[in-house]
Formats: sequence, structure tokens, C-alpha cells
Amino acid sequence: MNYLADSEYQTYGLEPDTPESWVSAACSIINTHCRRPTLWVSTFVERVRLVPGRNVLRLTYLPLAVPQGGTSPLSGGRARYGIPRRGEDLTMWETATEYAMVFGLPGTWISLDVTNFDFFSETGEISWLPNPLGMYFDEMELTYTGGFTAIPDPVKFACVQLVRNAQAMPALNVREGALNAMHFAYFADTLLDATVQEMLAPFVAQKVA
Repeated sequence: MNYLADSEYQTYGLEPDTPESWVSAACSIINTHCRRPTLWVSTFVERVRLVPGRNVLRLTYLPLAVPQGGTSPLSGGRARYGIPRRGEDLTMWETATEYAMVFGLPGTWISLDVTNFDFFSETGEISWLPNPLGMYFDEMELTYTGGFTAIPDPVKFACVQLVRNAQAMPALNVREGALNAMHFAYFADTLLDATVQEMLAPFVAQKVA
């Protein structure tokens, strides 16, 4: 689905007879630049490596969106226990190690009850209660909903500017050339000029390692 409906063309400064294919191409460029399949609300599955001893992570595709009738953007998850290392928790290390080895937990994937996870939609921060025995996860996979139910104005204006930039460059892949005695050049090296990049900067997906 395009980010700009044909009924909005004139509102955002685009000629009403602009072919829909131009807008579709602009939306594809936006998705690629923002490093995400879509800005619309969608379901994502993301696997994240975790820092030992920490019970927090950040998801990539923001903002997190709570489905209608739901209470959390998280719909499922699983995690893998890490191998306890001496020095990470001096008070519980030996107990946790024995517990982990007896029950074969290191490297085991378990299902998670994500309804108890805390979340912050704007930053994508997810947190959960620590294991009472000091065991920690070293990797987690979460299924969640993220994206916009209404596309923000800067994205729509960026879409319009991309269409205009494309229309202004009859040969998009030509920077400089000569035809007989006539010399011509295109100085814009990309449709994503500085103005468009600035508009889209808040929507670029940032994966936190």
C-alpha cells in the first residue's frame, strides 16, 4: 500500500494526474532507505543477542503497535539460556551452574510468556523480570507488531519530493555525457537528496546490537 493516496496528491503538492506507479516507486525507495519492509503496521519476528546479566533489549521496527483489543505489541517469543560464567554473579554462580547443568538448560530454547513483559512503544525497549536463580538468556526471539496506522506527514512529503526528483531527471543513471556537439550533465547523483534524507531520518530503522 502506498504512503500517499491519490486523493491526497494535491494536498501534498503533487499533480493529480501523476501516475500511481511513480508514487509506488517512491514508496519502495523510502522502504529501502529506512531499512524496513514497510512503515505500515505489520508483524515482525526479530532475534536479538543479549548482554549477559541484562533483562532488557530494544526492538528495531518502531513504533511498537498494540493491536486493536490487545494489551501488548508482543504476541509470542522464545529465548535461549546462556552458560553461566564465574564472576557474573558471585552470590549465585555455583547454584545457577549446578541447576543449569543438571537440567541441561544452556543452549535450550524455551517459550516465553510475553504478556508480563514491559514495553515502551516509542523507543522499542522491552524488559522482563530476572530469573530468581541468576540464570540469564543470551538470545531472544520475539514476534511483535510495529509501524504506523497513519503515515506521518514528513513521509508523505518525502514521497512527493522523490516523485518530483524523478520527474526532473529524464535519465536517472546518467551523470555526464556528450551527444554530437551538445554537452549535458546531471548534477544530482541520487533521488534521495539531503532534504528527503532529513525528512526520513526519524523513521530509519536502527538495529541495536
